[in-house]
Amino acid sequence: MGDGTEEVIRPGPVARVLLLPLRFYRKFISPYLPPSCRFYPSCSTYAVEALTRFGAARGSYLALRRLLRCGPWTMPGRDPVPETFSWRHTRPGLSTEE
Repeated sequence: MGDGTEEVIRPGPVARVLLLPLRFYRKFISPYLPPSCRFYPSCSTYAVEALTRFGAARGSYLALRRLLRCGPWTMPGRDPVPETFSWRHTRPGLSTEE
């Protein structure tokens, strides 16, 4: 995709329904709460991107897995949505190819 054309990713119909409460939360609730997310991007941003990129089932799995990692037992930091789907979590910056 280095030719300047970007592929537009559109969520499927079920993913669009799942995105509605996330958009409501981000527009009407989140602005009134203090920032408290342990990760970058925030959990709601992560969920929107995961649902958009991977669809309802896989995106929901990734978003739920991310929410379960959100606690004092996990190191905070950068945790982007993976480029390719995997059932296992790999931390950013760690390569399994070395």
